[in-house]
Amino acid sequence: MLTTRISQRNLWTSARRFLRPSLCRASSTLLPHSLPSHSHTFSSSSFALPSAPYAAFHFNFLLSKIHCFSTHPELQLPPANIVDVPLAQTGEGIAECELLKWHVQEGDYIEDFQPLCEVQSDKATIEITSRYKGKVAHVLHVPGDIVKVGETLLKILVDETAFPSASIGDSEITKSLDSAQILVNESASDTAALGNSSNAELLDSDIEKGKRAAVLSTPAVRSLAKQYGIDINEVCGTGKDGRVLKEDVLNFAVKRGIIRNASADNVEQPQGAEGYRVTMEYKSPSEDTILPLRGYQRAMVKSMSLAAKVPHFHYVDEVNCNALVELKTAFQKNNPYPDVKHTFLPILLKSLSMALTKYPSLNSCFKEDSMEVILKGSHNIGVAMATPNGLVVPNIKNAQSLSILEITKELARLQQLASENKLTSEDIAGGTITLSNIGAIGGKFGSPLLNLPEVSIIAIGRIQKVPHFDSNGNVYPASLMTVNVGADHRVLDGATVSRFCNEWKQLIENPELLILHLR
Repeated sequence: MLTTRISQRNLWTSARRFLRPSLCRASSTLLPHSLPSHSHTFSSSSFALPSAPYAAFHFNFLLSKIHCFSTHPELQLPPANIVDVPLAQTGEGIAECELLKWHVQEGDYIEDFQPLCEVQSDKATIEITSRYKGKVAHVLHVPGDIVKVGETLLKILVDETAFPSASIGDSEITKSLDSAQILVNESASDTAALGNSSNAELLDSDIEKGKRAAVLSTPAVRSLAKQYGIDINEVCGTGKDGRVLKEDVLNFAVKRGIIRNASADNVEQPQGAEGYRVTMEYKSPSEDTILPLRGYQRAMVKSMSLAAKVPHFHYVDEVNCNALVELKTAFQKNNPYPDVKHTFLPILLKSLSMALTKYPSLNSCFKEDSMEVILKGSHNIGVAMATPNGLVVPNIKNAQSLSILEITKELARLQQLASENKLTSEDIAGGTITLSNIGAIGGKFGSPLLNLPEVSIIAIGRIQKVPHFDSNGNVYPASLMTVNVGADHRVLDGATVSRFCNEWKQLIENPELLILHLR
């Protein structure tokens, strides 16, 4: 609509140059009666220009009316060179993501492949980059919003060199966005001179819409306006280029009576784990609070709801970890790598992988639709990690081919990424069995639920030193750890799980046996 008005404005301006009184002379080429008369038009001269055989003009010194009819096609200017940047498909089965934070704001100039924002799906955190070079025109979401796949994240005003120029006839009407905007802004007074009030109203409406779409503000300011129920388009910005600042929103809220004063106390809110504002307030201890589930917490709702439909059974046993404690102490005393911290978990993971080699049915997945069990060739052992953003289970790929030192380093890398909420979908996808170390927090044992489509999951409790009897009835101190194996009873039976657990228990209680399996 706006480009059509610009085109009409250009034609009107050209027509006025030919309608100056000095050029309105009688000529033998004029055709005063070739056109039908128009009601309510009192013309002192009615003529057609010889250079425009398909155009007719009625000129009245009291009231000007211009009717333009052209055989040329309507000019189509580039639509302000603005492109939409949608949320792309971030992974299989992902329908929506949570916007964590913006790396850019409105008015910023960006380059190709520059990071725009970070979003979090049910599986991982993804960084969205730009495919265009230009200027950020409009940011449509604030941190914390749930964005559907395919929905527009922001609009970018790309470089004009990426678009071909437009022309009509022999006239040079190609304009940049700024010059076209100036032409539209000046058209109101010119239209008034022509006496066409209806066209002026249409142009004013288009200009107003353009101004509303071009309001500059940061996502934080838009979030603040949304918090107070204020339409940010109604706020007069005092920043550079009319940018709406936080103070502008607060002053507007004071004028509307939403708040009493514009002090910072009215807007300071506690910060969430991801860095965006938490809008909830605790007015009294007994007040109910609604907390939306996001990211990993949403994923846990889906996965545990599915797991609850699967018939589980659990097998519990105790493992003597005296030799394991001594091995860990030896690693710590003879550690040539200062940046490596030795713990029990890498040794448990390596011994678990060796036990899976003998009992591969626990390292499998079940396809219910085809009634098939797939024995996985790789031991991608998932490790449950508690993070500020919820429970996440990245996995160590090909544990059967890694040494204890390599597992230690990979585990440290995954723990670091999980704490920073930077795990990728590659780190999380493809698990074949899960180990949950609840003993790192506390508790003797737990009853874990399956991480589908896996058929087994293991929970280990903390290692406790308790009095124990040997075969001769003598009491000695033993470091015991409780192991709870959860299994899919559609695939596994109790005997298989018991034999597997005995194999794993033997490797833990006699870690020297690990040497026999080294390659």
